[in-house]
Amino acid sequence: MKRINCRRCKFYYVTWEKKQPHGCRAYGFKSAQIPSIVVFQSSGTECSLFELKTPAK
Repeated sequence: MKRINCRRCKFYYVTWEKKQPHGCRAYGFKSAQIPSIVVFQSSGTECSLFELKTPAK
């Protein structure tokens, strides 16, 4: 399995909730784990919505 770094994805965000600190805007969920792990465990496939963030200017 190729590890996807959600922190480099434009859909990833920090929720600041203690029990669910990771969020994914593409799939619309929050979780205790990094979203790509949740997607893989749920579907058996790697995240197909990953998009690299563009650097801020």
